[in-house]
Amino acid sequence: MLVKQIWTANAYRNFNYLIACGETGEALAVDPLDHEKCLRVAREAGWTIVQILNTHEHRDHTGGNEAMVKATGARILAHKNARDRIPGMARGLGAGDVLKVGKTVELEVLDTPGHTMSHVCLLSRTDQPALFCGDTLFNAGAGNCHNGGHPAELYKTFTEQLARLPRTTLVYPGHDYIENNLRFTLDREPDNAAARAMLDKLAGQDPAQAYVSTLAVEMEVNTFLRLRSPTLIARLREAFPDLPDDPDPRTVFVKLRELRNSW
Repeated sequence: MLVKQIWTANAYRNFNYLIACGETGEALAVDPLDHEKCLRVAREAGWTIVQILNTHEHRDHTGGNEAMVKATGARILAHKNARDRIPGMARGLGAGDVLKVGKTVELEVLDTPGHTMSHVCLLSRTDQPALFCGDTLFNAGAGNCHNGGHPAELYKTFTEQLARLPRTTLVYPGHDYIENNLRFTLDREPDNAAARAMLDKLAGQDPAQAYVSTLAVEMEVNTFLRLRSPTLIARLREAFPDLPDDPDPRTVFVKLRELRNSW
């Protein structure tokens, strides 16, 4: 499996992706908002884009579909329940479906509600798995739930799916928010040495050459995956004095997401 992470340099700080078969050169474009950059990268690599995967229905992820289809004839794939919101969908996806790219690439579909209720992530079937996670999991953060999502569902996605993936899994998010997310982690966990070291290392990084984390790294620096941290809970209680003495992880996650909304 060959992967190109494409930095759009737009105001929303989107990443687009191309996933290709090294044997056939066939490629899948993930959320190709900047279709021109995606087409150029594919052309330079000698790849042919034959499929488009939208992780969810928001315009900053689907906005390049029409131009990409016009240029390539690629088929659009997305969550089966997003059909009415993504024009031209050729295939609706559900949990456990497998996308094949060329002869060598297989990607398992994860049904990952929370940011929206029609969100999918892709997990590669490779020796080192890779997760293309759209706006569900970010580097050191979690997606918001403002436009059609729900924090309790996002919590279930994090705990029942993402947290159970192999720790070696590479994380490919839909946006570059890493610096601000690390600052939020440190605001919640001032004693998080791993987050401090990562912020010192990555502050000012060029997103065109972005750091790619793993789930093991996220477990250390992503406060949404550290729901039993005593420091986190103590700091959360300052914002929410009615927090129980021993809050359950779901309550911590939902309150944390609420706090992040206005941070």
